[in-house]
Amino acid sequence: MTTLEGEFVNLRPLRVADAEITLSWRRAQRARFLNAGAASVEQQAAWIAGRPASEYNFIIELKNGRPIGMLSLTGIDLANRHGEPGRFLIGDEEGAKGVPAAVEAMKLLYKLAFEDLGLVRVCGIIAANNTLMVKWQKYLGMKEEGRLRNHLCQDGEFQDAVYLALLVEDYRKTSLPRMNVLINAARPRAA
Repeated sequence: MTTLEGEFVNLRPLRVADAEITLSWRRAQRARFLNAGAASVEQQAAWIAGRPASEYNFIIELKNGRPIGMLSLTGIDLANRHGEPGRFLIGDEEGAKGVPAAVEAMKLLYKLAFEDLGLVRVCGIIAANNTLMVKWQKYLGMKEEGRLRNHLCQDGEFQDAVYLALLVEDYRKTSLPRMNVLINAARPRAA
């Protein structure tokens, strides 16, 4: 797996050496909607080492190499040409300030899915109470296809999950233009 290069960020392959930083991000309050995951650096390292070759797991890095988040493409079914974006987290908010890191990371992942792998659909679930992520994904072009009642248990309470999907034609017509507008707005203006 190679690094996917953007203008502001790169997506580089997740490495076992990333266990400590990714675990610290996952323990932060902003990661409360992700699965509980590992309880120690050793468990996180073992989880990373055990990822199948069929998954694309990335660290979101600024161009200077500073890691600020993570993102994955999993559940890839090349016969039916779909996959699942997920494990998305900007763990270093301070490092991401003023940079369209989240949107460019998604753009790079969607390019991998739709252009490089030839998928026609990406889909997955988001906790219903993760309203900002649901709203953001819908803005980027995903469509709500359903709701899974009491599908997730978080902090001992069951809650719904929102099932969202993006088709390749919606990516080209809606997502890509919107992402480009946001990225263009972050470029320094010529004097």
